[in-house]
Amino acid sequence: MALFTCTIGLADGSIQTRELEGDDAARLRQRLTEMGLQVFSVRRKRFSLLYETSGRRLATRDLLTFNQELLVLLKAGMPMLQALDTLHEQWPGERRFSAILGRIRDEVTAGGTLSGALEQHGSVFPQLYIASVRAGERTGDLVVTIRRYLQFLKRSDQVRRNVVSALVYPVILVVVACLAVALLLVYVVPTFSRIYADAGSQLPLVTRLLIGFTTGLRAWLPLVAVVAVCMAFSLRYWARTAAGRYRVDHWKLRIPLVGELVRSHAVSAFSRTMGTLLGSGIPLVESLRNAAGTLHNRFMEARLLETVRLVEEGSTLAAALERSRIMPLLALRMLGVGEATGALEELFTDIADYLESEVEERLRLLTTAVEPAIMILMGAVVGGIIIAMYLPIFKIAGTVG
Repeated sequence: MALFTCTIGLADGSIQTRELEGDDAARLRQRLTEMGLQVFSVRRKRFSLLYETSGRRLATRDLLTFNQELLVLLKAGMPMLQALDTLHEQWPGERRFSAILGRIRDEVTAGGTLSGALEQHGSVFPQLYIASVRAGERTGDLVVTIRRYLQFLKRSDQVRRNVVSALVYPVILVVVACLAVALLLVYVVPTFSRIYADAGSQLPLVTRLLIGFTTGLRAWLPLVAVVAVCMAFSLRYWARTAAGRYRVDHWKLRIPLVGELVRSHAVSAFSRTMGTLLGSGIPLVESLRNAAGTLHNRFMEARLLETVRLVEEGSTLAAALERSRIMPLLALRMLGVGEATGALEELFTDIADYLESEVEERLRLLTTAVEPAIMILMGAVVGGIIIAMYLPIFKIAGTVG
């Protein structure tokens, strides 16, 4: 995402300039307009080498540390301004983040709210966090809101770690298999081919095909590498465009086995975010808009925005989500019960727990099945290469016998 400088008019008639993230100026302007704000200008910000204007998001670990320390100070009864002073003094080693804390403290000192000060640095702090703090300020339960956000952040980070750890071993196997095959094709096969060429004997068809493939691969490898790199950069550039990202995200959902896993992971993150936002006192429609970004899938985000429109027109949330077809049937039934009983927050959290456990179980089964499949495929390829290269020796040995 890019960073934009936006001049907007608020409901109280005041005009503010804020730095906000967005994919492009048009989409950001539309999002602000849908929030009921009057947009005067949206300009892409030119980045400098400083952290506070570089657009780099604050690391999850640093965000956790900052909020844990802030939570302890506020629970101890320390005023917000004094708490920010204390935190600013405790981050001297991280000069860049310390500078941001100094600016936040100055903005709060000038009479601004913490959420407003955080929003001035929207490229560093997640929008979800800013919205949670704003809701806590509205309800007067900032400590409770921060605690709930910390729980959400820890759980989300744990799920991400589980997904990454489940994929590490299969990725290592694939890399090792590719390196082994490349070593055989680039070094071992050419050595045998020179030996057979000097011997001048008639080679079996399989051996001739393998030697021809290896010879062509070595001759065309530079051109193939250049074409592959150009295609990779072209696809990467296209995937960063709005149309490309939308199409790629749609394709992800249609991949057998993997697509359903991607969908479940996205919906679990969305559901946990909704539970956190609703528990913080944020209205349903605003919560839906803020949670859309946690799907990390442009196709599903577009469907969710259609859901927001239907809810605004008077539709129930369960019925609107059913039309969007982004959530499983069980989750829709649970939401229908939650709307009837007024327990949407708890139901969204339950849905997130269920889907997260389902994702972890599917990942475990998938990696359990993939690992032996990779080993079998690797053994078949390596064994086939070795047999093809040793066939002439077996033939000669049989002739001599």
